[in-house]
Amino acid sequence: MAPSSSSPASPRGAAVSVGAAWGNAPYPVLVVDRDGGVVDVNDAGRSLLPHVSSGDWLHETVPAWLAEAHRRITDGMTRPNSGRRSGPIGDRTFDAHPTATEEGDIVWWLIDDTDRRLAEQALLTEQERTGVLAEVSSALLSSLNVSRCMEVTARMAADHLADAAVVIAPPRGRRYPLTQVHSGGPVTQVSLAIDPSEVPGLAEALKGFPPVPTRWINPDDIPEWAVPPGFVGPVGSVIITPLPGHGVPAGALILLRSSTERAFTEGEEVFARLFAARAGAALSAARMYAEQATITSTLMRELLPPTLTRVQGVEYAGSYRASRDTERVGGDFYDVHPGSDSSQETLVVLGDVAGKGLDAAVLTGKIRNTLHALLPLAGDHQRVLNLLNSALLTSHHTRFATLVLASVRRRAGRVSLRVTCAGHPPPLIVRRDGTVEAAQSRGTLVGAMPTVTASTADAVLAPGETCFLYTDGITEARGGPLGDELFGERRLRQVLSECAGLPAEAVVERVQMLAVQWLGGGRHDDMATLAVSAPKSGALQMVNGRVRGNESTTWRGRKG
Repeated sequence: MAPSSSSPASPRGAAVSVGAAWGNAPYPVLVVDRDGGVVDVNDAGRSLLPHVSSGDWLHETVPAWLAEAHRRITDGMTRPNSGRRSGPIGDRTFDAHPTATEEGDIVWWLIDDTDRRLAEQALLTEQERTGVLAEVSSALLSSLNVSRCMEVTARMAADHLADAAVVIAPPRGRRYPLTQVHSGGPVTQVSLAIDPSEVPGLAEALKGFPPVPTRWINPDDIPEWAVPPGFVGPVGSVIITPLPGHGVPAGALILLRSSTERAFTEGEEVFARLFAARAGAALSAARMYAEQATITSTLMRELLPPTLTRVQGVEYAGSYRASRDTERVGGDFYDVHPGSDSSQETLVVLGDVAGKGLDAAVLTGKIRNTLHALLPLAGDHQRVLNLLNSALLTSHHTRFATLVLASVRRRAGRVSLRVTCAGHPPPLIVRRDGTVEAAQSRGTLVGAMPTVTASTADAVLAPGETCFLYTDGITEARGGPLGDELFGERRLRQVLSECAGLPAEAVVERVQMLAVQWLGGGRHDDMATLAVSAPKSGALQMVNGRVRGNESTTWRGRKG
C-alpha cells in the first residue's frame, strides 16, 4: 500500500517504543500507524518477519493479505474487532488479531494457526473419503452383476482417486477380463491374453499379496494394455492394489495419474486400499451370486416340469403354478416318457409330494429320477409303485406322495390308456359331447406304508377327447365371492365340460386361468395339470351346443 498524499514522508515508528503490554508477548506483534507505517515489532515478530523493522512501510514488508487487512481498517471499511484475518506467512498459517491503541495505531497480534488448520483439513479429507467409501459401497452393493460391479469400480476410482483406472478380474483360462476408464471418458471392457508380470506388483496383487509401494513402480514400465484408451499421458504415478475377496482375491486395481499431475501421496495409497477393500468385497459377492445362480439354474432345469408337445400322434399339455409367486418349483410335478417307437407305450406321471417349497421340490426330483430309472418296468404299474415306495421308505425323507401313472398308446386313430392312481384324485375324461367321467382307479399313498395297493383302469379316447390329470391344488383352491369357498370337483367338471373338443393345451390353460381367477389374491397350494388328448379326425357335429362324434368309449377297471 503506497502512502496517501496526507501521509508523512516516512513512518514515525522510530520515535515510539514497544509498549509493555506486547513487548514481551510470546506471539509476534506489529504496531502499525494509520498511514501503514510500521511503528514497532517485538522480538517474536522479528523472528517471524526478519525483514520488518520500525520505519518500514507495512505493504512493502509483509504478505499482501495482512497489508490489505490493515488498509481496510484504516479506511474505515472494517473495525479492528470485526473478525479474524488469516493467511500464510512462509509455510505456516497465522491468525491476525488487530487492537487499537490510544494513539490511534493498530497492534497486530499474529497467532500461529497452522496445526489447527491442518487438523481441520485432515478432518475434512477424512469426511470426504468416508463419503466416497459410503457412495462406493452403495453403488457397488446395488448390483450383483459382476460386469456391472467392475464398471462401477473403475468409474468411481477414476472419478475420486486418479486420472484413470483399470480393474483386472481373475483369469478365465488364459485371458483376463479388463475394465478400463479415464476420468470423463467411456468405460471399456475387454478380455485379453496378458502377462501380469509385465507390471511390477500386479502378479502379486492378483494373488492377494499386499501392494508394493508406489515409489517402487516405474511409470515407464506400464504396458500399453494397462493404459485406458484416450488417457492423456504419459503416466506419471501408479498405484497397484489387490481387490480382496471372500477367501480368494477378486482381482486387482491399477490407478494412474498423468505426469502433469502430482504424484500419489502415502495417504492416498492408504485410501486406495480402503477403496479396493470395499470394491473387492462387492465383486466377490457378485461373483459368488453368479456362481450360485448358475448352479441353481442348472439344478432348477431338472426340477422344473418339462414342456410338453405331441408325442407319437398323441397331444400332451401341462401347466404348473407354485404355491408362492416367488418360487418356481414345489411339491407338484409331471413327466411324459415316450416309448422307443410308436408300438411302445408312453408313460405319463403326475404327482403331489406332501409339503411346499424347495424341500418338497427336492423329493419330487428324487421321485422323478427313480421313476426314470424304472422305465424298463413301466408296463407293470403295480411293480413300479412298490419299488418307488421302497425307495422312499429307505430315504431320510419323512414325506409321502400321491401319484398317477398313465400308459398311453395310439391305435387306429384312437388313444388307449391304462391309468393307476396311488392316493391321488382320479383323472377326468372329457368326452366330445361334454360328458365328464372319472377314471375308476384307486390306491394308497406312496412312501407311507410298506406296500402300495392300487387298481388300474383302462380307457379309450376317441378323436377330440381328453384325459385330464390334476393335483388337489386345483380343487382345493379357496376363493370365490367371499374368499372361503373351494373350487371343488363339481366346478372343475363344469369347466372341463365346456372344454369339450378343445386341444390339450387349451384345456390346461382354461382350467388354470379359472382356478387362479377363483383364488383372487388368496393363498393356495401348488397346482399342476396335465392333459392327454386324441387328435381330432373326421367331421364333428354340434348337437345341443355340444361337440359330438361317432366314436364310443368304455371304461374297464381291474385290480392291480
